[in-house]
Parts: sequence; C-alpha cells; structure tokens
Amino acid sequence: FLQQAYHHVKHTTPLLMTVGGKLPSSKEWLRDAVAEYIEEELGHQEWILNDIAACGADKEQARHSTPNFSTELLVSYAYDSVNRIGPLSFFGMVLVLEGTSVALADIAADHIADALSLPKAAFSYLYSHGSLDQEHVVFYENLMNRIDDPDEQMIVINAAKRFYKLYGDMFRELDQKSQVAKAA
Repeated sequence: FLQQAYHHVKHTTPLLMTVGGKLPSSKEWLRDAVAEYIEEELGHQEWILNDIAACGADKEQARHSTPNFSTELLVSYAYDSVNRIGPLSFFGMVLVLEGTSVALADIAADHIADALSLPKAAFSYLYSHGSLDQEHVVFYENLMNRIDDPDEQMIVINAAKRFYKLYGDMFRELDQKSQVAKAA
C-alpha cells in the first residue's frame, strides 16, 4: 500500500500547481487555497518513503519502482481531467483521498502495526492523514461550499465518482496481487 501511496502522492504538488495555473481569475480565492494546499502537501511523498524504511524495506527501491496499473490510471485520470475537463475536477480527487484517509487512516495504521509488529514510526503518513487531518476536511468543505454554479458542482461530483472507483481499484489490485503471492 505505501509504495502505491508514494506513486500517487508524489503527484499531488505538481497536480496542485497545474490546477492553480488553470483556474480563471474569477476563482482567485480558490487559487489562494491551492497555494495553501501546496505548502501543506510538500514533501509528503518523502514521509511515505521514510515509513517504508521504518518497515524495513528499501525506500530507494520504492522510489524507483513502477506503480501498479490501477495507481497509474488514478494519476493519469487526475492529470487528464484537470487538463481536459477543468481544474475543479481535481477537487473530486481531494474529496476521495482526504475523506477516505480521515475515516480510515488511524484504524488501518493501528491494525497493520499490531498485525505485523511494526513501530508507530512506520505510519507517520497514515497517522498524519487520520483524525489529525480533520481540519483539512473542514477547509475543503468550506471551499466547496463557495462553488455555487451547478455545472461546476457537477464537475467535482462526477470527478469524485470516478476517483472513488479508481482509488478502490488501487486497493483491489493490491488484494489481487496478495492473493496471487499466497497461491504461489
């Protein structure tokens, strides 16, 4: 999971930069928020690599590995939707990733740490996106509440539907690879 998280999280800042550059002047308030997001998200991919190392794995191997197909599709769709549909589609991905993380990250980190006897230090990324990340959800909600054009709202909603499927596929692929490894 962490290796795949690395492969999508490393694109967060470049995607946010693209989003900020594509927002119209009428959305300057949103560009300011994107700049704030960039500042907060910088370096999170390195946290993941450090967590991988804390698990006893080679973080440089993870850094240079190829993402799973489903992870690559998630990232590709993020870039595609921002460029083809518009910058607001990115916020569909934010809803999925931030919302899912806040709901599940702490629980998942605790269970994995216990099951594998790993130190809490191996879960800095997950814990930082768990219950501690509630303020991000409120920040996001306040931003989205300012989008009052129904067409723009639908861009975010439609993107979120697609990102839920793509993010779920990322987990399903992990499970499939795990089942194949057990069978081998």
